Amino acid sequence: MRWENLTDSDHARAADPALFGADAVTTRTFDTPEFRGITFHEVRARSILNRVPGASRMPFEWTVNPYRGCSHACVYCFARKTHSYLDLDTGLGFDSQIVVKVNAPELLRRQLASRRWQGEHVAMGTNVDCYQRAEGRYRLMPGIIEALTERANPFSILTKGTLILRDLDLLTRAARATDVGISVSVGFTDPELWRTVEPGTPAPERRLEVVRALGERGIGCGVLMAPVIPFLSDEPAQLRATVRAIAAAGATSVTPLVLHLRPGAREWFMAWLGRHHPHLVRRYERLYAEGAYAPKWYQRRITRQVHGLAREYGIGPTHAGTPRRIAEPRAESAPSEPVQLSLI
Repeated sequence: MRWENLTDSDHARAADPALFGADAVTTRTFDTPEFRGITFHEVRARSILNRVPGASRMPFEWTVNPYRGCSHACVYCFARKTHSYLDLDTGLGFDSQIVVKVNAPELLRRQLASRRWQGEHVAMGTNVDCYQRAEGRYRLMPGIIEALTERANPFSILTKGTLILRDLDLLTRAARATDVGISVSVGFTDPELWRTVEPGTPAPERRLEVVRALGERGIGCGVLMAPVIPFLSDEPAQLRATVRAIAAAGATSVTPLVLHLRPGAREWFMAWLGRHHPHLVRRYERLYAEGAYAPKWYQRRITRQVHGLAREYGIGPTHAGTPRRIAEPRAESAPSEPVQLSLI
């Protein structure tokens, strides 16, 4: 395993400096049902704030990723390629060999205190899910949220995990101090498709319960409708059912994103497609003949349909995770009232 080549960039190269040394790695397994078959590699990272490459399409410059690899096991996950930098398999290895940066909270607190840090927005859950199953044991996110809150540093979280509700009180406090954007990923509501394509995730309806619970606490939550999977979740009736469910959960926004197939993810997804939907293989080869992304005409069609449905069902702005700040509590002598939100 090539720990010396580990970086958090999708554009990692063999010459990149290591984020930790091989002597800092502890490998563990746990004989409990939720972790059976999963190996954890505990490391002490040297850096936790990662700058996003300038050529990236992402709308943010900095990320925090306390984990690498993901037990959600989504067959399409674009982050699979990063496991190859460790000489790990990008298929089952990505799903079951999880790198855990056990010092992430303390390291983040130290880096946020640096004079060089300018308080830029920090995005989480953009590579692998920070609320995957491992978080239930390692509990890194509470310390990370507290570190960001102490500095009133704006941040956002994207997740497919229901475990985020464990940290609801921390998120509520954070939203009083700074801009906090929360988005939940729900690409479709078809239960059969979910069981095969996202086998390690909570069911779509449980994720929508997260949206509802956050809203009830005064934290607006957007939905990233991702991925929309060509020929499997893109029929008009399917799109309508998904947007209707998202609206019913009280989402502040819905943003569609069509499946993209980068190297690493492409091979694993196409193998899955050949087993489960062999009649679609040639159609995918044609649709993705030009690279990782579906043609612009297809992406625009899906976006137009979803935005139209969002307007029909009364969902707000079509950008994900609108940052919200919860109003300061009233004086103790004032009557108790529900928390109100205001757009920032």
